[in-house]
Amino acid sequence: MLCAWLKSGRGRKQKTIDSYHEIARSIAMQKPETIILISPHQTMYADYFHISPGKEASGDFGQFRAPHVGVSVSYDSQFVDNLCHLAEERNLPAGVLGQRERALDHGTMVPLYFVNQYWQDYQLVRIGLSGCGLATHYELGQIIQEAAKLLDRKTVVIASGDLSHRLKDDGPYGYREEGPQYDRRIMEVMETGEFEGLFEFTEDFCEKAGECGHRSFTIMAGALDRMEVEAERLSYEGPFGVGYGICCYRICGKDGTRNFRERYEQRQRSLLAARREQEDAYVRLARKSMEEYIRTGKIISIPGDLPEEMYRSKAGVFVSIKKEGSLRGCIGTLSASCSSVAEEIIYNAVSASTNDPRFSPIEPAEFDRLTISVDVLGDMEKIESPDMLDVKKYGVVVTKGCKRGLLLPNLDGIESVEEQIAIARQKAGIHDWERVSLERFEVIRHY
Repeated sequence: MLCAWLKSGRGRKQKTIDSYHEIARSIAMQKPETIILISPHQTMYADYFHISPGKEASGDFGQFRAPHVGVSVSYDSQFVDNLCHLAEERNLPAGVLGQRERALDHGTMVPLYFVNQYWQDYQLVRIGLSGCGLATHYELGQIIQEAAKLLDRKTVVIASGDLSHRLKDDGPYGYREEGPQYDRRIMEVMETGEFEGLFEFTEDFCEKAGECGHRSFTIMAGALDRMEVEAERLSYEGPFGVGYGICCYRICGKDGTRNFRERYEQRQRSLLAARREQEDAYVRLARKSMEEYIRTGKIISIPGDLPEEMYRSKAGVFVSIKKEGSLRGCIGTLSASCSSVAEEIIYNAVSASTNDPRFSPIEPAEFDRLTISVDVLGDMEKIESPDMLDVKKYGVVVTKGCKRGLLLPNLDGIESVEEQIAIARQKAGIHDWERVSLERFEVIRHY
């Protein structure tokens, strides 16, 4: 198996173009029967990996003013079937459901445009990303490796995606210091093949850097799990405010020490166990409520050993659940709807874990990988101007008629009042041109 890490951009980047040709020639020398192409511009869901179904697909570069240039592929349906079967066996959320756009995306077409100049006798498996954590992306790569072995396919994996989009003021998303920081760090990881470093990038940092391919690279790393590889850096450029990197990985043998996901998860289990030992009564109650309901379908009674203020006080409460640093559920109440904060936590913990419409219900197998926080809201205070907000100190509620949107304070990735209000508007379905009334509130956050 040969694996390639390729950017999916466009424009005049001569080093990148030369590297494309070089790696396409290397792929042609392998004469692969199947090419697995992982693209960040393929259909993407929050908790599901979409694998393109059907027998064939095509696309062109019309959106880039080159409609006469196109790519057509035949899909390896047998490989797809095996991949879906293995994913189902391992309870990994991947399959052919939910196709939105049959045409090939540019993250797929750009690499294949070069590959096809040297080799065309292959079938394609096209896979999108998800909002799942990095460990789950790596696991999908492990399943890709297993499917290739079961079918005895000569296989190449291409991980498509750009690096940071925030390298220059005149780039597509402007400049942020995290942009060049990301590119420097990711190139160090990828050019050495030490893929454990992929797990060291937090979701917040990646978002600030404006990258789009990190999850692609992590799936590819999983496809190389426990394999000795020869890593080669071919090029890096960032001429238009976007980072483009190309590396190649050739399998040289087996190496059981390169089990990067297992090493990461072992470290995470230790950290989560230590954090769980430090959880206060608010978070312990939320966790107990969630776990009992998911296991038995029953709402627990209010325990008798809680701090006194949890029985006598009433307030709005938000319960937030994360898995591998990614949000897994968050539901709450703006003001008290139960007889006590304790009861409020119980019901909101159940709702956050089973009724958040953005996510599937949490499964018992996930319990040991979850972190929980509980925000107890203070009184709402009407304010006249955004100048009276502070994203670290105050949450915000925006109201237009019967529509209300809330955003908690001190959230990862939210650094300006403008962002805070915009997201609260979006959650409420309020247009940015509509006049709104503003309220602020403080919270006590429990971990």
